[in-house]
Amino acid sequence: MIDIADIRQALTHGDFFLEYLPTISLIDGRCTGGEALIRWRLPTRVRPPIEFVPHIENTPASGLLTYWVMDTVASELRDWLRQNPDAHVSINVPPEILGRGAMEYVATRSGLLEQGSQIVLEITERGVPDPLGVMALHQGEGKGIKVALDDVTLVGGANLAILARCNLHAIKLDKSLIDQIRPGSPAPEWLNSVKILVEMSGLQVIAEGVENGEQTRILREANIQAAQGFYFSPPIPAAAFMAFYRDWRLPSGAGDA
Repeated sequence: MIDIADIRQALTHGDFFLEYLPTISLIDGRCTGGEALIRWRLPTRVRPPIEFVPHIENTPASGLLTYWVMDTVASELRDWLRQNPDAHVSINVPPEILGRGAMEYVATRSGLLEQGSQIVLEITERGVPDPLGVMALHQGEGKGIKVALDDVTLVGGANLAILARCNLHAIKLDKSLIDQIRPGSPAPEWLNSVKILVEMSGLQVIAEGVENGEQTRILREANIQAAQGFYFSPPIPAAAFMAFYRDWRLPSGAGDA
């Protein structure tokens, strides 16, 4: 079982590192930014976040790791963000640490808050921020910080509760939804509902886990604005990510029938 002592030891030994998953505009084919993803380097392999993040939710370790991620993003990308004012970087934030002051302190100390309009905080539908968290999100909005709801499955009412309480900039469709888009099969029923949501709400919708051109084409036809996935790029280190942002374009006609 992973606990805070394990996290502290890994931080002390420098075992954590970040990779960035590019976000691609399905409107013009450009890379618009990326999502910071934490990794844990072990002697024989790299431990992905799914193996440790769920074990530390609602513990002090979730705050420690989040603050480390913010510091590291600032160290690796702060100058790049200044030079590319249209780019963004997303950071996953546990709802339990919102509104407690430490996150704003870290962002201010690291200089990341200076690029507030380029920062997207991603919260999941697993946890609805409490009143202090909602207040912090609203205050962050005044600094230009955007909020995205991650891992949206369109199942149950949790996402609707967050939509009602927080001013969201974007929702991210879970890979389980995108997996339902298969070559040669009809578009899933949820796709038309999302298309209507885009048209009526002005929310940005980002598809996660896109794996092929057929999915890209169908998502584009549904007016979904952006996507992430191995079809475009796997998560990559900061230097490779900055080069990807500079050079990459979705090939003309990619995903067309």
